[in-house]
Amino acid sequence: MKIHALPTLTSAFVLIVCSTASAQQPVGAPQLGVKPAAPARRASATRTTEAPTIDGVLDEQLWQQVTPIVEFLQVEPTEGQPATEKTEVRLLYTSTTLYVGVNCFDSEPSKIVTTDSRRDSSLNGQDSFQMIFDTYHDKQNGFIFGTNSVGIQYDAQVRNEGETIRGGPPGGLGGGGNAGGAGAGVNVNWDGSWDVKTRTTETGWTAEFAIPLRTLRYGPPPQVWGVNFARLIEHKRELLYWSPISRIYTITRLSSAGELRGMDFPAPRDLKLMPYALSSANRNFASTTQTEYDGDGDWGIDGKIGVTSSTTLDLTYNTDFAQVEVDEQQINLTRFNLLFPEKRPFFLENRGLFAVGRPGEIDLFFSRRIGIDENGVLIPIQGGARLTGKARGVNVGVLNMQTDHVGNTPQNNFTAARVNKDLRNRSSFGAMFVNREGIGDTFGGSGYNRTFGVDGRLGLKESVTFSGFAARTSTPGLEGNDYAYSSAFEYRTRKWESTISYAQVAENFNPEVGFLERPDPYRQGGVSFRRHIRTPALAKLGLREYEPHATFESYWGFDGLQETATVHIDGRWDFENGYQLSSAALNIQYEGLRKPFEVYPGVIVPAGNYRSPYFFGQGSTDRRKWISASLTTNIGGFLSGSQVSFAPSINIRQGGRLTSSFRLTRNDIDLPQGAFVTNLASARATFNFTTLINTSVLIQWNDRTRRWSTNLRFNWLRTAATGLYVVYNDTEAFNGIGPVNRAFIVKYSHMIDLID
Repeated sequence: MKIHALPTLTSAFVLIVCSTASAQQPVGAPQLGVKPAAPARRASATRTTEAPTIDGVLDEQLWQQVTPIVEFLQVEPTEGQPATEKTEVRLLYTSTTLYVGVNCFDSEPSKIVTTDSRRDSSLNGQDSFQMIFDTYHDKQNGFIFGTNSVGIQYDAQVRNEGETIRGGPPGGLGGGGNAGGAGAGVNVNWDGSWDVKTRTTETGWTAEFAIPLRTLRYGPPPQVWGVNFARLIEHKRELLYWSPISRIYTITRLSSAGELRGMDFPAPRDLKLMPYALSSANRNFASTTQTEYDGDGDWGIDGKIGVTSSTTLDLTYNTDFAQVEVDEQQINLTRFNLLFPEKRPFFLENRGLFAVGRPGEIDLFFSRRIGIDENGVLIPIQGGARLTGKARGVNVGVLNMQTDHVGNTPQNNFTAARVNKDLRNRSSFGAMFVNREGIGDTFGGSGYNRTFGVDGRLGLKESVTFSGFAARTSTPGLEGNDYAYSSAFEYRTRKWESTISYAQVAENFNPEVGFLERPDPYRQGGVSFRRHIRTPALAKLGLREYEPHATFESYWGFDGLQETATVHIDGRWDFENGYQLSSAALNIQYEGLRKPFEVYPGVIVPAGNYRSPYFFGQGSTDRRKWISASLTTNIGGFLSGSQVSFAPSINIRQGGRLTSSFRLTRNDIDLPQGAFVTNLASARATFNFTTLINTSVLIQWNDRTRRWSTNLRFNWLRTAATGLYVVYNDTEAFNGIGPVNRAFIVKYSHMIDLID
């Protein structure tokens, strides 16, 4: 099975996207042939000299003097209909802070659903409120702030309306979005400095937000921002927006947002220091020379400087990430590289600005390459700096980090530089430069790797988007065939969705500070179709929506060998009672092996072509209940034989205070070359004393590595991810049952505001 038409059809997309700058009309110019859009909804903020008390109770007189924002409309279950419950939003501001008061009326407050109370927990599946501010009014980028009825802090940064080059909106209301790869789309790991308090009453629940202006970035006065508000009434499965959005999108659809006027914010001054102190005890039991625990103490400091109202300089010295949760283990039965997400706080802020490529498949810049080697071993980071923001309407970002010498790994200096210009109607174009430079005598004069890239995006009306990128790398010893490019077309309406994509990665394309899922050169082509069906007949069956869809994706080498191809025929069933059959698919997998592949120790699949039809299923019960379950399964062909793979999970919670999950992933593979079974189990539990104080445990068992590990953490947060962290890590081996390594860490970080 080969594709020959797609390259011809889609290669033009890159040319179209790269010419966006010249083809796109200036902001404010009329668009010929485009039907004028409906007037945007408008809201205003009221200036005050008196700050309200942030206690979750809207009883001060100054709140009553503000005209509330009302008239929320349904997106779910019936798009465009008035909300069944009233919502009021009021906005105040002083010279330093934006205040938001929210009154979520509910005729059945005893049915309010709360599933978690940790900071940045997903707001899906529980009663919640969110707002997004497009502070430059570019209709593409913004800041999200949200909470639930118990007052958690949820915040995120949004790039490109939350979408990526491969298309598709982020998942649900405050659900995490497209966080794969380099983090394009929605960055839920960003932690701003702000406050919120809530109160549950006999008429519903209320919330008060206090957002310091220096947490945001914006232009000079007078300001006009894009804004939207969303509310989820979970016990009714009702989703509301103030400014109407099609149900196929989320609050990140800033081109459909309203306007916030009446503001005259001064340029914020921002100067913060965040020092930390750390004490640890570590022991490697596999070492023959280390017979006792090594005690150690360390310190470092981060700084944040507001250079202008729209640019920020972040500095770090002796950067440490001891408080970060360990990676979740994965079992790899493919020929391709696994992706582990970035969790380190310094690299999370504004990471979407540096995301260029196809996230999770081709990333020109992937920050986990800094300070972590290919085996997952930590390399000390001496320090670094990052300048991000907007200058004369252009998004700019420059990152520079210096790592230390460890063993045979020399010192390295890493640089990432990014410029990006937002245009009207979801369009943009930009460029990227990434550099790794070896320092010292180890590499001599040849220790470098560089990546150069351009990218673009062109939106046509409301439904069509073209996007693409092109890049080259420079590596000593690799000459020619060092390019990669990708293009994509997307059509999206309430009823239909369709995508076409094409990409090439040449033999010597080598982004050492990026990520490539496939190590070999390839061409890729793909097409997908999806239909959203809602009818009275389905409603009588208890179905809210049925989504039949089909995709075809193919990877083949430059020599014509079909390396991988997948035919996917599927349907998603969304039931009114909260149950979901997310997938009931027939897949046909084609794999072409150029050389024998050792899929498991001692099990080697010969070179050749293999066709493997199999059934893929995925479903879940009602997650609003105190106990819920889900199941993912693959049954059918696998390479030269067969597979029976399943991954059941159980979630148990007690309100938002205690959450726990248990998951098992089991692969039973039967091949002519040998049969084997793999098991990967995990148990996770979190107890929340308050919204800022919690303890959590993650236990993982992997029978392939014959190890189990424990990550126990206690967090007492203050603001913007600073506070007290106590961490215990333990890895045990099954061979002779005994410890492999253990570590105990205590870390305290504190934010010092030098202006406030």
